[in-house]
Amino acid sequence: MKAGIIKRSLRVIFLLVLAGSLSGCIYWIRAYQVYLQMNEFDRHFSVESSDEFTLYFKDPILYSKDFVSLSKLYASQDDPTPEGRRWRYWFRKVDGNNLLIKPEVKFYSDLSFNKENRLVAWSFSPLFLAIAPPKFLEVSLRSIGGAEIDKDKRQLKANSALLDKISEDLPRKPAVLAQLGEPFEIKDEGEFEVYIYRFLLETHRIEEGYEDRALSEVKISFDKKTQELVRMAGRFAGLKVSINYRKFLNIPQDDFVQNKPE
Repeated sequence: MKAGIIKRSLRVIFLLVLAGSLSGCIYWIRAYQVYLQMNEFDRHFSVESSDEFTLYFKDPILYSKDFVSLSKLYASQDDPTPEGRRWRYWFRKVDGNNLLIKPEVKFYSDLSFNKENRLVAWSFSPLFLAIAPPKFLEVSLRSIGGAEIDKDKRQLKANSALLDKISEDLPRKPAVLAQLGEPFEIKDEGEFEVYIYRFLLETHRIEEGYEDRALSEVKISFDKKTQELVRMAGRFAGLKVSINYRKFLNIPQDDFVQNKPE
């Protein structure tokens, strides 16, 4: 019990230090509060997976304006709903000149807000799940609880060691390529082939100086021997995501060589 009190006290102290170091950026404070909720995932969140994957926020904290403040980007669509509003971000596959690829390959991410403009649900489309399978996406979100915080870079490094491992087949290269098509570039990295895709966010407005954030470069790593998808890394509307899927598998760590972090 004492350890729990000390841990909570340290978090409060960290929050105060973080608040002072970010020069009044209240949206970072709210983001940190969501991070604290991740330590009790099932109390504050639920997930649903069908064609889409949706993360529900039981105790909403973040406002719609926080996402604009954090990403400097605006959604592709802003539609009213009976509960509030839905923001949809469309990402479309492009070539080296940022021209749309034909036939079109695209995916979306939805943010749903209540009438108080607080985030209540975050959804990902079926195509995104081809590179971030639902079970791995859920366990990656759960691993944020207890994640290491890099205050300078404003990043979280999830702690997969604290989670129960899962038994799940990793997607294989033919199935992924059937969904995404040919990549922009392929890199040889020892035991891995890295397929690089480029997606352009459809948006009606980007804050000046942040135009490069509309372009998402997604790196997908395949094991040369097994053809398994072992890692995905990319930036989506200003949010950087990197998942090493094998860290969550119920197999001995010595059975594979992990990719080095970016």
